[in-house]
Amino acid sequence: MANIASQRIKREFKEVIRSEEVARCSIRVELLDDNYSELKGEIAGPPDTPYEGGKFQLEIKVPETYPFNPPKVKFLTKVWHPNISSVTGAICLDILKDQWAAAMTLRTVLLSLQALMASPEPDDPQDAVVARQYKEFPEIFVSTAEHWTSTYAGGPRKKEEYSKMIEKLMGIGCDMDQALVALSSCNWDMNKAIEQIFG
Repeated sequence: MANIASQRIKREFKEVIRSEEVARCSIRVELLDDNYSELKGEIAGPPDTPYEGGKFQLEIKVPETYPFNPPKVKFLTKVWHPNISSVTGAICLDILKDQWAAAMTLRTVLLSLQALMASPEPDDPQDAVVARQYKEFPEIFVSTAEHWTSTYAGGPRKKEEYSKMIEKLMGIGCDMDQALVALSSCNWDMNKAIEQIFG
């Protein structure tokens, strides 16, 4: 890793560790290798959102050209959100693309992702299915996002009726992830989900 990138990331890593957000357990970062090019981030689901109570893991890859180019970040924890792919964890956020500035830091990135979770941008989606549900069926979106947070991120609000539907699909040969994705994207309509899976 280039020396400038390495020195900058070392400094930022310490900044995150010492920041007040860490004391409140809302953001964390840890090293995956000694040269600071791969990090693992964690953000807490923001309060008063369907993600509250969840802990979301992030993969952070720092390029040789950092800080002049943004880090590559994706969600490792599955999440139901218009701006995050429910399949790959890819994120649609301007500061991770063309709005990046060299003055931005890892802390900025983690706090911006937390802000994005609290304020989705459905008109600029990463996941069109989730964005459509967010706009057309807001109540179903909230309960689906809560169920995903409970299933994958340790959140507190799991819907019993959703769990039962998932179990039914698992009983006819689906795995849990496949059942959850199909039911979520079909607004919890069992017949449509079965049709989507088994065609």
